[in-house]
Amino acid sequence: MMKMKASEEESKRFDKALDEFIDLFNNLESDVPVVQFTEEVLEKIEKAMEQYGVEVIEERINKVVEELLSWLELNEEK
Repeated sequence: MMKMKASEEESKRFDKALDEFIDLFNNLESDVPVVQFTEEVLEKIEKAMEQYGVEVIEERINKVVEELLSWLELNEEK
């Protein structure tokens, strides 16, 4: 069985092309946050994530927001 290995130059060209593709993909649609938190709240969230873990804090934030939204009369139109 014959194995072919890319040369150093081919690897660099592939890496550059891949980086350009990723940049293109990332620029297709701008990321717009659903909720704009204040700087103070963002700092507290980051601190909590460091202390308790990302999954725990994301789960808690989702529960709080879900509960808050349940108090509102939201139309179920599609």
